[in-house]
Amino acid sequence: MNNVKNVFSIKDLENLSGIKAHTIRIWEKRYDILQPMRTDTNIRLYDLPSLQKLLNITLLHDYGYKISKIATYPQEKIPSLVREIISNKTAKSHAISEFKMAMMNFDQELFFNTYNWLIAEKSFKEIFHQVFIPLMNELGLLWQSDTITPAHEHFISYLIKQKLLINTEKLQILKQTKTDKVFVLSLPMNEIHELGLMYLNYEVLLHGYKTIYLGESMPIENLRDLKKHFDSIVYVSYMTVQPEKGILDEYVQQMSDQLLDDTTELWLIGRMVEHIDREKLAERINIFNSITELVDWI
Repeated sequence: MNNVKNVFSIKDLENLSGIKAHTIRIWEKRYDILQPMRTDTNIRLYDLPSLQKLLNITLLHDYGYKISKIATYPQEKIPSLVREIISNKTAKSHAISEFKMAMMNFDQELFFNTYNWLIAEKSFKEIFHQVFIPLMNELGLLWQSDTITPAHEHFISYLIKQKLLINTEKLQILKQTKTDKVFVLSLPMNEIHELGLMYLNYEVLLHGYKTIYLGESMPIENLRDLKKHFDSIVYVSYMTVQPEKGILDEYVQQMSDQLLDDTTELWLIGRMVEHIDREKLAERINIFNSITELVDWI
């Protein structure tokens, strides 16, 4: 844990807050809103309280407060003012900021408090679409820019998975209302990014269908075995980083050859699907560019 990042560059603050580094420097110089530490070579460094303050200032600024006015407030007034102005309009951005802080601090209590605040006003589906999906999209960019570590990403992902499992179980114990097809959900070999697939499992159950959730690294031949047990199957595969571009079309063709017939369909989603050659696709293969698009198709 000693290697976990708790001191940030101004570029990190830009990535986490959405405020340009140039603007942060101006705010510091004109209004003294942050007091960065300095290295021996005069490079700005910021601690977690500075990040929290900037995220709160960003929300106030987005809400219409002038930075010159915010700068006059006592330190303790800014978070209390944020709490006062939170509404449906600002709840999403505030919740995402709070979840980011929970992640950066490895603070489970803040995560649960923020989630409980949301669930008091919204359905789990609304929370996932309005908050968790944008949050996870941001985390991917933060990880790529080295703003957060894998430890941060795994910490917050696990907590979201917990909520998904709890809400999924509530649906699994209900009697299915639609019996014309069964959904089989899996990830390709060596694919470990499971959160999106887990949410799709929740959505399919919410629509009244039976699901068979198989998860990570599922060989195609094992998927084929499900045809012995069910008559009409929709296979759903979530491709975030696997298969790699060089073998992607070949892999999809193997899935088509081994799984498709008049009673089965293949639904593909994830970052990698943009690289699939769609001209070669079989008729019963559907490609989706987002979770929302796939859910609308169920």
